[in-house]
Amino acid sequence: MASNDDQKTLVFYCEHLLFNMLQFYTQESEQLKFDGHVLHLASHVHPSKLARVDNRQLPCRLLKNKSTSSVLMKCGTDSVSLFSVSPAAERLRHILGEDDNTPTPTIFTEMDTLQNEGGEIEWKESARWVKFEEKVEEGGERWSKPHVSTLTLHSLFELRTCLQTGSILLDLEGYSLPQIVDEIVDRQIADGLIPPDLKEKISFVLLRKHRHQTKKPIHRSLADIGKSSSAASSEFVRQAQSRSMNDISDTPSTDQLKNKFMKKIPRDAEASNVLVGEVDFLDKPFVSFVRLAQATTLGGLTEVPVPTRFLFILLGPQGKTKSYNEIGRAIATLMVDDLFSDVAYKARDREDLIAGVDEFLDEVIVLPPGEWDPKIRIEPPKKVPSAEMRKSVLNLNELGQMNGSAGGAAGGEDTEFPAPHELGEELKFTGRFAGGLWLDIKRKAPWICSDIYDGFHIQSISAVVFIYLGCITNAITFGGLLGDATDNYQGVMESFLGTALAGTVFCAFSGQPLIILSSTGPILIFEKLLYEFSKSNGIDYMELRLWIGIHSCLQCFLLVVTDASYIIKYMTRFTEEGFSSLISFIFISDAIKKMDTYHKITPVCSSQPDYITSYKCECIAPDQGESANPFLYFLYFNLTDMDWSQLSKKECVNYGGTLVGNSCKYVPDLALMSFILFFGTYSMTVSLKKFKFSRYFPTTLRKLISDFAIFMSIMSFVGLDMLMGLDTPKLIVPTEVKPTRPDRGWLVMPFGKNPWWWYVASFVPALLVTILIFMDQQISAVIVNRKENKLKKGCGYHLDLFWVGVLMAACSFMGLPWYVAATVISIAHIDSLKMESESSAPGEQPQFLGVREQRLTGIMVFVLTGLSVFLAPVLQYIPMPVLYGVFLYMGVASLSGIQFWERIKLYLMPPKHQPDFSFLRHVPLRRVHLFTLVQIVCLAVLWILKSTFLAIIFPVMILGLMVVRKLLDLMFSQHDLAWLDDILPDKDKKTKEDDKKKKRNKKAAEPESDEEVRKMLTKF
Repeated sequence: MASNDDQKTLVFYCEHLLFNMLQFYTQESEQLKFDGHVLHLASHVHPSKLARVDNRQLPCRLLKNKSTSSVLMKCGTDSVSLFSVSPAAERLRHILGEDDNTPTPTIFTEMDTLQNEGGEIEWKESARWVKFEEKVEEGGERWSKPHVSTLTLHSLFELRTCLQTGSILLDLEGYSLPQIVDEIVDRQIADGLIPPDLKEKISFVLLRKHRHQTKKPIHRSLADIGKSSSAASSEFVRQAQSRSMNDISDTPSTDQLKNKFMKKIPRDAEASNVLVGEVDFLDKPFVSFVRLAQATTLGGLTEVPVPTRFLFILLGPQGKTKSYNEIGRAIATLMVDDLFSDVAYKARDREDLIAGVDEFLDEVIVLPPGEWDPKIRIEPPKKVPSAEMRKSVLNLNELGQMNGSAGGAAGGEDTEFPAPHELGEELKFTGRFAGGLWLDIKRKAPWICSDIYDGFHIQSISAVVFIYLGCITNAITFGGLLGDATDNYQGVMESFLGTALAGTVFCAFSGQPLIILSSTGPILIFEKLLYEFSKSNGIDYMELRLWIGIHSCLQCFLLVVTDASYIIKYMTRFTEEGFSSLISFIFISDAIKKMDTYHKITPVCSSQPDYITSYKCECIAPDQGESANPFLYFLYFNLTDMDWSQLSKKECVNYGGTLVGNSCKYVPDLALMSFILFFGTYSMTVSLKKFKFSRYFPTTLRKLISDFAIFMSIMSFVGLDMLMGLDTPKLIVPTEVKPTRPDRGWLVMPFGKNPWWWYVASFVPALLVTILIFMDQQISAVIVNRKENKLKKGCGYHLDLFWVGVLMAACSFMGLPWYVAATVISIAHIDSLKMESESSAPGEQPQFLGVREQRLTGIMVFVLTGLSVFLAPVLQYIPMPVLYGVFLYMGVASLSGIQFWERIKLYLMPPKHQPDFSFLRHVPLRRVHLFTLVQIVCLAVLWILKSTFLAIIFPVMILGLMVVRKLLDLMFSQHDLAWLDDILPDKDKKTKEDDKKKKRNKKAAEPESDEEVRKMLTKF
């Protein structure tokens, strides 16, 4: 045990250093030698961040953790962290933690180097940054590809030294470059950094003309290209006495205003100019960092007309050109760093800027020189860490989480969870009559006008063409199947009119107009079973169907007024992925089945090359005496001199000739041609959709080609089909507006054909239809409204279900098919309207901004569907295999981005080749495979049910997925489910309450004031 003197000594020194440091808020680290160890105490540390000391056994030693600048108190075998935040991070927390909601502008940085070209001193642009670095290629007149800046560690330390020793001018009032230069030089003289006699020489150099990469000299020999000399000789200094020092105009030049690079820079951007060079009249570096109070356009200083906010100037003695350039690249790279740019805007003094450099150094990754070639340019990554993640580490609320064990790694339970899957307030249970419906109407009312004029965009044209072709194909397919299943009580014409009516009304008045309504497989099966039941029992099918529709409409209304859509929040990603994957596979399988049907009708011909000699067909003239037709007799009499062997097959038959030969019954390979059209349309669509990421043609043209990919693919293969002239199956569109079955009209009467009790008994099958409609509609709506789509205008689950119910009754009275949200086509609608940033930085991937939310595209699609009857002469040229290729694309495209599909592919990948998914970092691979296997089994069960007579209970099985998800809580931990799926609302609520309880306990354990800390140490 330690003596009382040791305890008193420890308490004395700790109290003295800790509280004096906190009281005076010193900027330098204090040192204390105790027990052979040196203690560094960080400044700017609040007392509430001191950890409580337990297991106090003397002798204790005070240690310094050099990696984190933390203070450790080692007592026996335990080490307790007193401070675990570096001085730089603590200072930046105060700088960035100020209440200022103004966003930091994007910075465009240009680096100019001092050159001597043809006896003339000038500043020549050598590199530029928006997000990534572009440099002027040596010996050429072109920019390099954007790449990640690779800096030497030595250059960062030299930059830190420059900021420590140079002049720092913050919030300088300057409106022209000569004025700013005078202020900079005067400050250097006032600080004693340069003698007054150098003012004229330095000003002369800084005010030389700037030549940018876009400006080419008229007369320049090839030998001069790449010539660089950084010497500013005394000859040019003497010229300053007889020449104007201001060679820079204060207004932007014509070249600047016409520079197309402005498209890559955001509108609110500001410039940072870096000027580096060597001169012969300085014996030590001239360094200055300037931040202007207001961003000012300094004429031709920058290659683009962007106002300048920052200036960094480095002039030095000769012989260190490479070192100066690397320092310039270092400060330029820091200026486009999101965190350092915030510091540069909010810095109050030199120390703040140095703290920003220190924080950058803390995050820098060093590559060993023997394992990496610095000449290799690193391609910009597809995804970069968010600046908010780096800033959150500096946040006051996060500092407590940074305090770990002495070893630097925080132990204990892993409480890291991904962002929760929240459906928003649209599914909040109000407890009032029709409360959810009323909130949906209030939410959508302010967007009525924008829902129309937002649709006036060229992107909407491609979306209309794409979805229109998908809808008419769907209408024809399901119309034909309904006609076969119901003896043409509902056929293609009813399908066209129903699609047009239901889709137009829904897109005009619903809560989410991006949803596309269509007939679905389960509804088709229900119609087939209902018709067979009615036929076998002598019941009028259309009247019974009308009452089922009425009951289902009323049941939908009941679900709306009771806020029943609230239960959708219990449908996690597990249910969504199972449902959407099933629908996608249905699209893919149906397209392939249709193509297989064509193969059976017109099989591929088998060729026999050995019998090619007998492969012929001849036209034989008719016998004059045997012809009983007077017209043929007259024709034969006038065509006796005709060469019958040269007639075509059709002419031979028309003139009464006879075809003789083995090849006369030749049938071309229609199946083979159909498959070429089918896979060709799909492949070309996929290729053109990816074309916007290629390197060919300008960005605008690539994006335009990508937007019209499906339209171009369809037109290309329609043209190929017409060029080949084969009788491939074509799109059949009705040409007259009349019911498919002649003995029925456009209005179904509710009474007179069935017994009265069927009007009540139809409530039971209507309940099954309602479950089907509810599940199909709301799951599709959840998929469309997911947060990944960044929808801003909100949605309306209750309002959508209300209009689906209304349309159920309307279609039942008119004898039209029932319609519900179509998952795959709705996802395709979303994808065709996605928006990306127009001014992305060179090398940076375009940022997804959201979806063009409007009602116009949906309304136009369904209006055109109704008018398709009058477009039959044009539409009849479209081959059905082309449209099935579109079906295949929609099914495959809707699988992209589904985590379930990505996890299936992991089964075929060795662990070292698997992508770096976030869930693989937190969940063991065997648990991932087990979760995926459960989903595969559930999907297989749904597929089997869909393919049998049990398909009528398909909606009930969707509810069964929710039950399976509830049982998964018994197989997987909440941590695993948080990464592989979503935590159920009840579990999520409990988890949040536990986190709040832990935070309260942790806050209660922390000392609240200086006096409490003093008492704690005194007791020790």
